[in-house]
Amino acid sequence: MNRFLRWLGIAVAIFIAAPLVIVVPMSFSNARSLQFPPPGYWLGYYQAYFTDWSWLRPTWNSILIASATTMLTMVLVVPATFALVRHRFRGKGIADLMMLMPLAVPHIVMAVGYYSYFGSFGIVHTHLGVILAHTCLSVPIAFLVLSANLKGFDRTLERAALSLGASPTRTFIHITLPILRPGLIISALFAFIQSFDETVVAIFISGRDAETLPRKMFDSIRQEADPVIAVISTLLFAAVILGVTVPLVVAHIRNKQARLAAA
Repeated sequence: MNRFLRWLGIAVAIFIAAPLVIVVPMSFSNARSLQFPPPGYWLGYYQAYFTDWSWLRPTWNSILIASATTMLTMVLVVPATFALVRHRFRGKGIADLMMLMPLAVPHIVMAVGYYSYFGSFGIVHTHLGVILAHTCLSVPIAFLVLSANLKGFDRTLERAALSLGASPTRTFIHITLPILRPGLIISALFAFIQSFDETVVAIFISGRDAETLPRKMFDSIRQEADPVIAVISTLLFAAVILGVTVPLVVAHIRNKQARLAAA
């Protein structure tokens, strides 16, 4: 049984990693369209990506929109999570349901609703419209992560600080915030990824000036299967690898230094 589960895990890992094995070589291909195996190799499509404003503009738009979405999401989620987790009030169940509603509604339905509602305010095809829509989609994910951390928080630490004369503000800054910092970072990270990767809503409400990278990739592969798509996929994969590897390396170095200092 253990051998079967081991081989099953390996098969699942191969299935997940297989697209990466195909995409990375295609990013160095000299074919005029997406083709595997590549007939030859060069760096021309990397140069095309970094020198073509039609690709760089959506990239910067996605970074800007995802960053603004992350900040707005955290501004809304942090006080809402404290209120819903730590306090009892009338309508709390409805509030919990509304916070999680975007997870249950299909994105295509949300996109149509945003397009109609934001159109009445004149913010369709603008950065603000995309940021507000992505914030609505990111709130439930950040709320779930942060509420799970807050429910496991030992409030006796806060009571001890308050009993020793610390103000509620100092208690939050020096006791609550450091303990919840990992949850806050993960919530913000999920909000950023949700916004950066979102496609359906962006197709409906992002125009030429607010075009995001996923929408640009969707339009490109629908029209001409531009190999630059493979370049972007490879760069995003490399960014994820760096984001995972660098903290592990830094933690290993710190642990090694701590052991040497203790010795």
